[in-house]
Amino acid sequence: MADKTLEGRTALVTGGSRNIGRAIALAYANAGANVIINTLQDKAAAEDVAAEVEATGAKAIVQVCDVADRNSVDAMVKAGTDAFGGVDILVCNASSRGMIDFLDMDYATWRRVIDISLDGTFHLAQATLPGMVANGWGRIITLGGISWHVGLKRRAHNLTGKAGLTGLTRALAAEFGDRGITVNSISPGHIDTVRPASAGARPPQSAASPTPVPRMGDVEEIASAALFLAEPKQGFITGQIIHVNGGLYMGT
Repeated sequence: MADKTLEGRTALVTGGSRNIGRAIALAYANAGANVIINTLQDKAAAEDVAAEVEATGAKAIVQVCDVADRNSVDAMVKAGTDAFGGVDILVCNASSRGMIDFLDMDYATWRRVIDISLDGTFHLAQATLPGMVANGWGRIITLGGISWHVGLKRRAHNLTGKAGLTGLTRALAAEFGDRGITVNSISPGHIDTVRPASAGARPPQSAASPTPVPRMGDVEEIASAALFLAEPKQGFITGQIIHVNGGLYMGT
């Protein structure tokens, strides 16, 4: 039986219906946390994850919500508070990753990606932080990515949103560290996930700079990092970017 290090806690995981979000939701459930599973479109898949969460003995609710819409975010957080008493752990995993040449990118496409990854985190943090402050405890974990650290063609909108997300992560870490709240970011490398066609192909691994760990990562490895950061005993880790990429990027 897994250690119930998150017993009595409630986690909100955006983009929780598949891949990394699903793995994080299940890792938290196995550690004893109740989970609010957010999805934008695939409610059926989110309900499947909720059933898996409840099979661990934890509780779950599904919330269909566009994180870029503040009213929807407020309603989702209220639903979680009504069901479980509040949100202790926020995982900002929702994103949009489409590929397009910069000169072909219209403003609506640019804005939509940033609305989800950056503005969505702003809405989610503002909606959940008051409860964390009142309780004197909280964990916020954002999901960045290796791309903005190394640069990548045809993803200017995504890289810009993720870069801003790191700035927001560190700003919140600085502002709320004295209130029992940590804020950190996980930067995954090439992870073995099911991707929609609109996301485009995974960027190829450079032949001149192969990954020291010569394989793709598993979603469970990202979930393990998210579980580590959420644990009560990790209250002295904040404002950090945790790179989980097999050594592909070794910067700060």
